[in-house]
Amino acid sequence: MTTATEEHRNARIPLQALGWSLGIFFAITFTICVLFDLAFPSQEMSRLWMQLLPWVDGISIGSYLLGIAETLLYGWFVALIFGPLFNFFAERS
Repeated sequence: MTTATEEHRNARIPLQALGWSLGIFFAITFTICVLFDLAFPSQEMSRLWMQLLPWVDGISIGSYLLGIAETLLYGWFVALIFGPLFNFFAERS
């Protein structure tokens, strides 16, 4: 039987699961923002995400697909930096 401290030392974030989870989470969030913009055009959330997502300009099929690709890449970017950092410090503590 393992103790709590042994389990804490062995705590590791699997990078592949973290990358896909974050990427899909960001893509779903982006999709919700686009749907919100379509439902409530006077609120216009698109100005915010157009600043965060290069080459995405307005609401069109091409921009939406590009936004999905970019949000997936952002998720992997965060995972590839955060995951190893977490694993490193989890092993040290």
